[in-house]
Amino acid sequence: MKARTLPHLFFSAILLTSSLTLAEASANADAIEEIVVTGKLSRFGATRSTTPILETSRSVNVIRESVFRSRGALTLDDTLSYTAGVVGDTYGFSTRGDFPRVRGFNAAEYRDGQQVLFGYYNNTRSDVYMLEQVEVLKGPASVLYGKGTPGGIVNAISKIARPGSDNEVLLDIGEHDRYQAAADISFQWSDHLYARLVGVYRDSDTQVDFVQDEAIVVMPSITWQNERTTLTLLYEHADRDSDTAHQFLPLTGTACATGKVRVAPTSTCANATGVEIDAATYMGEPGFNRFNTDSTLVSLLGSHNFNKRFSIEGVARHKDGKADYHQSWLDFAGAGNPRTNAAGDAGRTFYSSAADSEQLALDLRARLDFDTGKLNHELFLGAVYQDVETDNDTIYLSGQGTLNIYNPAYGNLPSAFTDGTPFYDAPQATTEDLGWYLNDQISVDRWRINLGARIDHTQTRRGDGDRQKDNEASFSAGVLYALDIGLAPYVNWAESFETVVGVNSVTGDFLKPRRGEQVEAGIKYQPPGSRIYVTMAYFDIEESNLPNPASLITSPDQQQEGIGEVRGFEVEAQTRMGDWHLQGAFSLLDTESADGVPFASIPERQLSGWIQYQPSEGALRGFRFGLGLRHASENESNAVASGVRVKTHGHTVADLLLGYEAAHWEASLNLRNVTDADYYGTCLARGDCFPGEERGLVGRIRFKI
Repeated sequence: MKARTLPHLFFSAILLTSSLTLAEASANADAIEEIVVTGKLSRFGATRSTTPILETSRSVNVIRESVFRSRGALTLDDTLSYTAGVVGDTYGFSTRGDFPRVRGFNAAEYRDGQQVLFGYYNNTRSDVYMLEQVEVLKGPASVLYGKGTPGGIVNAISKIARPGSDNEVLLDIGEHDRYQAAADISFQWSDHLYARLVGVYRDSDTQVDFVQDEAIVVMPSITWQNERTTLTLLYEHADRDSDTAHQFLPLTGTACATGKVRVAPTSTCANATGVEIDAATYMGEPGFNRFNTDSTLVSLLGSHNFNKRFSIEGVARHKDGKADYHQSWLDFAGAGNPRTNAAGDAGRTFYSSAADSEQLALDLRARLDFDTGKLNHELFLGAVYQDVETDNDTIYLSGQGTLNIYNPAYGNLPSAFTDGTPFYDAPQATTEDLGWYLNDQISVDRWRINLGARIDHTQTRRGDGDRQKDNEASFSAGVLYALDIGLAPYVNWAESFETVVGVNSVTGDFLKPRRGEQVEAGIKYQPPGSRIYVTMAYFDIEESNLPNPASLITSPDQQQEGIGEVRGFEVEAQTRMGDWHLQGAFSLLDTESADGVPFASIPERQLSGWIQYQPSEGALRGFRFGLGLRHASENESNAVASGVRVKTHGHTVADLLLGYEAAHWEASLNLRNVTDADYYGTCLARGDCFPGEERGLVGRIRFKI
């Protein structure tokens, strides 16, 4: 048997085990703590509906904190590692931010139902300890969230003050001199008033030389709650000091020196010596490079039930973020052109950015439950307003000396970065969004019908220039049939739009928004009284109004006739059998861009499996053992104009959990990438590679207060 088939057997065993137990009723179901394997959505969750996931005609994943903590997740990207159709570490190990792709497309990040990141590298990365759960709504979501890509969204739910919260203090020690202290403390001040304080302090280096990952995050919240009304005031201040782990390692010393990447034509690998650059190699400038961010977020979440059928709810937010970003990297010579000479010397680029963003957002909706004959309706009508300002002042200088990729010698900072030369003051960009949306979840007998509609008005202006206005309508529809045996087949259709700022030089009109459209058919299965949950989905997504590669005009961006398409299949299964919890996921994507090539950096196949043993009685009670495997097939990047194609080989990594829990304390050991598999997340046709996450060991002690 070939070694490369072992991961597939592991994943198949998990999925097969789950499938074989679908018809079984667990004999000791009442003796074990019940687990709701589908997770739970709140009014501020990804679907903005309290309808159970099993009765929702969309693909939705909920990853609870207890789950992603068990798997050793240290970043938002990590929490998505075992989710079908989602690539968390698109660009390998990262410190600047999270770059998830859902169903092949970039996924916008939301916090408590509102978008939280804007622009590029002017925000603070979310810290996973602040999160109660992470949700993924797959497919176009403009009918609920306005502008966005067709792949879906990632919505993180904050830890807020509420009844029943547990108190804890955590201490972490890990590889690369990682030291972290965290606390989650709740108080009940009166019968109706609750408070919570969540905080993190971290001092850590990383797998890349000279790159640290330090953070101080404080998040207090206060909740006032009675039988009808809940009001929560949430404040978060995050201060992170870091550098960028992305060193844009050149193909010359990565793909061209190893068997992990294939490059065509081979002339792209000119000057390759066959020596591989170590993934820890730093191509920046010590003392100059940094990525330091600060952000402050204030949210007010509230709901009021007038009676059993009518309620109102909403979220108001103000957020500002700042980033001080300096980096030096090797010059890009263009696709197909070697970035180094025969000795390994490459030109250097220096970049400096002072960026900021400010958001004011409000989302209000009224919810009404009513009947029309045999039809029961959960109807909500919402209004959204958002004002976002972004600014970025920069210096960008290329051709500034050389750096040897095999033996870097640092120094020679350009005078432009030392003598106070003014930055390029880019014009401030302001975007205002105003939207109205309507959603109706209809139940009649076993049928669940969902209808949604939305109208958005978006205005974008840059400095004192022209104002671009876009008015878009989005619609969605879904039908699910819930059988008594727990089987629920469904179909849905949904739309998305994403504004494109600019003017068509041919027509003189503003560029049209990109449009997305998805058709999805699937099955959800959770036998009554069981802890088994299986989902399968097939989807077809088309994105239009893309640049036309066949345009005869010099600038194809002005010809919005291109179409991209993604077809895919996903299956996920999880079950609890006695003291064992098993989960498996598989996804298959067939992507084609408007240029007729696969989407860059997206693997065609992904498989993952997790097995956890946690005895509830006997001598091993309190012991925990978990083992997971994650596999991604090869991905590719194409520079169509120059004919360069770079294929990055697939990889398989294992994760391990060992833990013991007592009455008032818990100790755990997480090991990600157990075998220290050496791989690249992706390599791009423009000439750079991104190493994956290497082996990481973190020991944790948790004290329950």
